[in-house]
Amino acid sequence: MELEYFTIDGEIGGNQDWFTNIVMRIGGCAAAAACDSSIYFAGRMGMEYLYPYDIHALNKEDYKKFSQKMKPYIRPRKGGVSKLEWYVEGYESYIRDVETATGHVCPVRMDCVPGTCMYEEAASGIREQMEKGFPVPYLLLKHQNTEQYRDYIWHWFMLIGCKEQEDDLLVTAATYGEKAVFSLRDLWNTGYEEKGGYIRYSLEMESQTLRTGKYPLK
Repeated sequence: MELEYFTIDGEIGGNQDWFTNIVMRIGGCAAAAACDSSIYFAGRMGMEYLYPYDIHALNKEDYKKFSQKMKPYIRPRKGGVSKLEWYVEGYESYIRDVETATGHVCPVRMDCVPGTCMYEEAASGIREQMEKGFPVPYLLLKHQNTEQYRDYIWHWFMLIGCKEQEDDLLVTAATYGEKAVFSLRDLWNTGYEEKGGYIRYSLEMESQTLRTGKYPLK
């Protein structure tokens, strides 16, 4: 299955390379993941208040401006946003400020799935997220297969799809405006003690209706 993800000027999701601020271009991947999540929630789940621009007319310039709004919450730092908890703390802070400014109550909640957990648990969680219609912000730190993951090492990116294959789960990753398919079993087993992991989204209000597809994004 693959989520009905958004595009901007023909590219899959946002693109960190668009950023004009050099600090954000180098270290803004976590903020980009939060921006992409906000746009997805706004366009696919009816939470328009999470994106401060026109959700029906996505464009690069607005995305760049949005990244600067997100920067203070999930700021680039020495060594990057290398802990899952930093992403959660920053994005939760952004959501709380949006609630205060707009009067809306956002049902989005987050918890961390660390890279130290077993592959089976990780795969089950990603599969469940996709079934519920949630994208998955994923943090990869080191990996022994540097050639395969050269654009993904020490990087936040989005998982937007998955497919069963024998004893593996193939996942579709989106970053830098493009998508690629990886073996989750290989991606998860990095060969290093220092692990990343991913963020699991949920909705606090069980009665919240997911209005998937109501706001077509082009």
